Amino acid sequence: MKNIISIFAIALLLISCGTKPNVKDGEPITITQSSIQKSMEFLASDELNGRATGTPGIEKAAVYIENYLKENGIKPYFETYRDDFEFVNQRAANPTPIKGFNIVGVIEGNDPKLKNEYIILGGHYDHIGQGKEVDGDTIANGANDDASGTIAAMEFGRYFAKTKTNKRSILITLYSAEEMGLKGSGHLAERLKKEDVNVYTMINFEMIGVPREGKPFAYMSGYNRSNFAPILNQYAGEEVVGFFPKAQEMNLFFRSDNFPFYKELEIPAHAISTFDFTNFDYYHHVDDEAEQMDYVHMANFMNTMIPALEGMMNAPTKEVVLNEE
Repeated sequence: MKNIISIFAIALLLISCGTKPNVKDGEPITITQSSIQKSMEFLASDELNGRATGTPGIEKAAVYIENYLKENGIKPYFETYRDDFEFVNQRAANPTPIKGFNIVGVIEGNDPKLKNEYIILGGHYDHIGQGKEVDGDTIANGANDDASGTIAAMEFGRYFAKTKTNKRSILITLYSAEEMGLKGSGHLAERLKKEDVNVYTMINFEMIGVPREGKPFAYMSGYNRSNFAPILNQYAGEEVVGFFPKAQEMNLFFRSDNFPFYKELEIPAHAISTFDFTNFDYYHHVDDEAEQMDYVHMANFMNTMIPALEGMMNAPTKEVVLNEE
């Protein structure tokens, strides 16, 4: 009887932590609240001064992400983790050239043929730097926007690098200069096209740090442009991503880092978000802080997404396709 009670207690603990164990060689692999919070409290800290592209703060963020990828067995896709580019910020009062860089890691697929097809998981790790002063604070820490999506991509990378359950290869891609006009993702999409990389699909995680009321967990921008959402929901066994009318009204599909991949590679590429403009008051605000994030929600969302991602990554054929317009 004691053994039964112990097993039941362990099961409850896993559920309460928002984790779904995947056992590999006897060791459970999970996405935990503590791991998410550790990364969030660094990436959204005042030390990084708002992570504006071209500043020392975003350099610190990049080094943290690179070390995370390396420590978890995620190799650089290019010669190094960095995908360098340069652009002129036309939105600045005095436009000057800015150097930026994306961070790109790869997890090779375990199938001899399917590993030549790539799934891109990403989010932007830059933010706006400074915001309107509130109570002496001017640092726009960008916890929800988009340290949350950055951490989702990192955590999924760690999970698949440890479990090795992906037949297709995965690119973990973190972009800079999103806040300056999708410059980082635009550069990477153009580079992958030029190098003729066989990219199957792309998911951009954008502001997933706070929960929506009810279900589904999240919505997908450009919902009707492909069958991506129904395929993910099928493998998840529930409606994880749904249709959000306001995303269509506000043309969110064109305003986030998924769009350059859709445009350049002509593939199903969407943003997934849980921010619906009613559940978080601090968009581009100095109070977008780590302490505002819901780590139970984030862990639950990521773990619920895992079977959805695995199903899409491991299907024998390319089931996700663009819809005819």
